[in-house]
Amino acid sequence: MVEEADRITFIRVNSDLESLLLESYLIKIWKPKYNILLKDDKHALYIEITNEEYPRVITSRKNGNYGPFPNSSNVKTILKLIRRVFPFSDHKLAKKPCLYSHLGLCNPCPNKILSDKDIKIYRKNIRNIKLILSRKFNVVRKLLEKEMNSLSKLEKYEEAKIIRDKIQALDYITQKRIDEKSFLTNPNLTEDLRNEELKNLRKLLITYYILPISLHRIECFDIAHLSGSSATASMVVAIDGQMEHEYYRHFKIKQSKGNSDYDSMKEIAKRRIKHLDDWGKPNLIIVDGGLGQVKIFDKEFLQFKIPVVGIAKNPDRLVLPNSKKVRLQGWTLQLVSRIRDEAHRFARRYHHKLVLKNILN
Repeated sequence: MVEEADRITFIRVNSDLESLLLESYLIKIWKPKYNILLKDDKHALYIEITNEEYPRVITSRKNGNYGPFPNSSNVKTILKLIRRVFPFSDHKLAKKPCLYSHLGLCNPCPNKILSDKDIKIYRKNIRNIKLILSRKFNVVRKLLEKEMNSLSKLEKYEEAKIIRDKIQALDYITQKRIDEKSFLTNPNLTEDLRNEELKNLRKLLITYYILPISLHRIECFDIAHLSGSSATASMVVAIDGQMEHEYYRHFKIKQSKGNSDYDSMKEIAKRRIKHLDDWGKPNLIIVDGGLGQVKIFDKEFLQFKIPVVGIAKNPDRLVLPNSKKVRLQGWTLQLVSRIRDEAHRFARRYHHKLVLKNILN
């Protein structure tokens, strides 16, 4: 077979799910000569979405909407991943809710749909499943973000949180996986992955005219307080993408003007600047917060030519000093969110310690 090949090419994808769907698409387009199983309808396997009031997602040995797939395990993997994010029914209508409905995998279950709201939710799930099976992951994400933002504006925060969780789950199933065996064949895999994260972050920053000399030392700051009391801040440090605990610092907020985040940020920025020589100079500063916090830090560090960005949540995105917001995904999301989460954890730990101390006193 190799001798008969005209050429061999590789297509890089971002996830297991994308690779399985792409494989099916290429088989359908090119009809490989030696893929005998898929030339026989008895063996070819498809995913079919039925044309019913409540469409079912099922597998079929005849021509379905999506496929063919080389084996049944691929189909099971695809449907298992999708079902975690967008529950669907694979059974005919009955009088009682199905078993999967109790597991949240058929929700809302057509057997117990009672309201127009349930109907809309189910049909949205089917719409998103069709888009995913067509490999339109970004379209699905944008639709979910739009829905989440609309719900937030209407102050329907619980419903917005459900959509946010779907976005996070979608990101999870469409992100790149690392094979455990890779660590055996490449002992430097962890370092290679960190370098890939740093390369992608620097590329993103340069796109928006933020030009760090390097990303050797990244610092992230976070404020923690309880209704303005026991305010603390944390500084965590990543050296070449790896968290280095020996450089971490806690700050007990000294200012007393209402303990707003902005005042606290200004104080911490000034205190950090005093130690540029003995603590080391960062190549990039990340602030856990929005535009206001970013501008405060940027104003203080501008004279030292140290770039400052913020990270906002729901969805995770970079906040730039020029007011632009850039959605994080892939390698950059992994790196920045990991540093942000560590700053958050470190700040909360010290804050809780001070709160407990005040209670005991």
